[in-house]
Amino acid sequence: VVERTYDASPARVFAAWAEPERKARWFGDPEQGVSEFELDFRVGGREFNRGTVEGQTYTFEARYQDIVPEERIVYAYDMHFGATRISVSLGTVELKPDGDGTRLTYTEQGAYLDGLDSPDQREGGTGQLLDALEEYLARER
Repeated sequence: VVERTYDASPARVFAAWAEPERKARWFGDPEQGVSEFELDFRVGGREFNRGTVEGQTYTFEARYQDIVPEERIVYAYDMHFGATRISVSLGTVELKPDGDGTRLTYTEQGAYLDGLDSPDQREGGTGQLLDALEEYLARER
């Protein structure tokens, strides 16, 4: 579980996850090595993100399982490094009003495969993404 509080309404935080042009600015930024990014944000829709970090290609591929606007997003996803699947996970994003802002709680249940990934590594990477979301929201204010 990773939590963050943002100085933005639940509607703005939700839009940052739901709208392809917004999500690409913090999750799939081409300046950060992302070469492919697709987002079909609907139940049953697919998200695909491929890029390079320190010379290693990574691929994130998700299917959206449940969406409640401004409240909840649930998706199942695979992570690959190169051609090797390193994990399969279920991610849940919960958004709650917190004063004038939003409390985001991200919960992940994962299977980390063959010693190539771990809960600690995933928690760190998720924290970095949620920090990038905070930076994006501050720039777009």
